[in-house]
Amino acid sequence: MDNKLEQIRLSGDGVELIPLERSHREGLLEAASDGALWELWYTAVPSGKTIDRYIDQGQQEFNRGSALPFTIIDRDSKQIIGSTRYLNVELSHKRLEIGNTWYAKSFQRTNVNTECKYLLLKHAFEKLNCVAVEFRTHWHNHRSRNAILRLGAKQDGVLRNHRIDQEGNLRDTVVFSIIQSEWPTVKRSLQFMLK
Repeated sequence: MDNKLEQIRLSGDGVELIPLERSHREGLLEAASDGALWELWYTAVPSGKTIDRYIDQGQQEFNRGSALPFTIIDRDSKQIIGSTRYLNVELSHKRLEIGNTWYAKSFQRTNVNTECKYLLLKHAFEKLNCVAVEFRTHWHNHRSRNAILRLGAKQDGVLRNHRIDQEGNLRDTVVFSIIQSEWPTVKRSLQFMLK
């Protein structure tokens, strides 16, 4: 594994993950407006007030080598439908997290999440030689927890009072992972789901 993340594009049959850029601002806002996703109290989806900070933070984390943010494009319509990223990257330990993932409401409960995670996991295990890939989510985000389990990840534990949100509420964070030895079976399962 190199000591520096490189910007990459990941392409599947239905989606393309491209490096997050400021030029994606309006498309990201339009995608987030599909379902007013910023209103979900247990997740952080950008709104008109937070989109610039969202993009700037992603680019700053990339420059520090701790994240690689992506914009998700629907290949048929060519429209921006969401965002995801590698984060908490520790290249020296061959570990990273996949997170900050969200999709326009009309693309939720489709193959989009499965294909995005497949592309990200494949690159993490087969190109970056990760030994473990982590997923974290809010205790109250049951839809996300179930989606992570469907991918084949296993729950590692719960970080109690892990974060304090903007309103001062304490967040318990559920941690999941897939380890390198599990990747061949997880890969086969994801490929089957994408047929």
